[in-house]
Amino acid sequence: MAGKRKKGEGTVRLRKDGRWEGRVVVGYDEAGNPKTKNVLAKTKKECIEKLEALKSSCQVVRPVQVRSDMLVRDWLDYWYQNYSKPRLRPSTQLNYESWIYHHLIPGVGEIPLNQLTQAELQQFFRRMKESGRKVNVERRGPGMADRSVRSCHAVCQMALDKAVEEKLIHTNPAVGCKLPPMKGKEMKILTQEEIQRFLIQAKAEGMYELFLLELTTGMRRGELLALRWDDLDFATGKLRIDKQIYPVSGKLILNEPKTKAANRTIILPPAMVELLAEYKKGVFSELMFPSRIKPEQPIDPGYVRKRLQVILERAGCKRVRFHDLRHTFATLSLENGMDVKTLSTIIGHVSSATTLNTYTHITDEMRRKAALNIDQGIAKAEVGLMPEQTDEPPKQDFVPIEPPRRRPGTGCVSQLREYLWEGRYSPVWPDGKKHSRNVYAKTRAECEEKLKVLILEMKAEIAALRSGASTEYPDGVSPKKKAIAAYLREHPGVSSKSLIARELQMDRSTVQRYYDEIREEFQRQG
Repeated sequence: MAGKRKKGEGTVRLRKDGRWEGRVVVGYDEAGNPKTKNVLAKTKKECIEKLEALKSSCQVVRPVQVRSDMLVRDWLDYWYQNYSKPRLRPSTQLNYESWIYHHLIPGVGEIPLNQLTQAELQQFFRRMKESGRKVNVERRGPGMADRSVRSCHAVCQMALDKAVEEKLIHTNPAVGCKLPPMKGKEMKILTQEEIQRFLIQAKAEGMYELFLLELTTGMRRGELLALRWDDLDFATGKLRIDKQIYPVSGKLILNEPKTKAANRTIILPPAMVELLAEYKKGVFSELMFPSRIKPEQPIDPGYVRKRLQVILERAGCKRVRFHDLRHTFATLSLENGMDVKTLSTIIGHVSSATTLNTYTHITDEMRRKAALNIDQGIAKAEVGLMPEQTDEPPKQDFVPIEPPRRRPGTGCVSQLREYLWEGRYSPVWPDGKKHSRNVYAKTRAECEEKLKVLILEMKAEIAALRSGASTEYPDGVSPKKKAIAAYLREHPGVSSKSLIARELQMDRSTVQRYYDEIREEFQRQG
């Protein structure tokens, strides 16, 4: 007996004239009656293939008979899959799915759509506020944040607005629900002194160029990390911003910005262009800020967020978000006389009204200063100046805190003897293997400088191999082993490991590790 086809797959039958017919529901009319289309074929196999092609061409996602007495859960699912999901970005899809499938459907999903009332929704949002949290309950408490409740209500209202438009219900019960008040987050910005300390510490951490560019342009984090070198014209200083990255389920997604206003071109100051040109010499990637471990990928936004907090703490600055660096740029720009329209264009706001609403406190201060200037210029008013503070201690230069651990991709430095330092860099090459190289110096500072040069040389070789410009790999033999082998060739009768270690300024354990291997190779070579 043939198995029954699943709902939504359509039907296949043999007609009396010997042909096979396939039929599928492609929608429903206003009265709730199904709309179907059919295909004909000589064989069953051919009919099934034509039916699948018909479903694909009609974009049949999930045929559902839309009617006013359907359950709220069925309408929410149908609305999301057919109307909302196709136009949302992956990160936004995750948010919508959370509100719909984890909150709204479990809360009010079993109520018929045409019987859902405002009182039932009001009770649901109250419960959500008091005990709606699904994760991190022990750490953050059972209640949901005000912003989360408002976001869930917004999704619910959009779905029910569509139900009204489809004439499934007369009015939207979500309209008029009393919600937690919208509380704007306190805007935190860095002072001039904090910016100086922050950048000094960022330089010690190896992230100076990234954070300086942010404080110079006010870009969003995703826009900054998506930059490529071909986005910058070094001759004119024009920087094109037309993409951004964001994490979705542990993966980095590259996409266009949200709005047309976010696609923009800004001009960098000449000093910033010169700094980036010098910085590019040590970056062997098409990305402006690549990962040190995987140069073909951008830095993970989560890693940047963590490093920001570490740098702020070590620099003695207040704790701010990455987005507050954008606020810092905008605030300083307005305070230094930039007009709102220009600033709105630079930071990618849809309109100047958005910029004015966001930075009302700054524009109010500017208006007060303007009024004071007018009063001084026209009315000749006398303004008392603050007395100079002479008893303040003199400001001292900030000394950055050296990171306790070396950053990935910067090699390692170790002291072998009192006047002997070793630097080593062991990257993974395109063949999937680690090939190490070493440098030696009498002081740590000299060793660090030699190691920087070595890292640049090795990165250039790796970049050439990746691009196909070179096919020659290093032999992978340790420089120490080479030195020991050369010494044994020149002194074939020497067998004292201590003597070899003393002559080559190595520790005895290293000589011991390579000595037997080299002797076996010599014996095989005759």
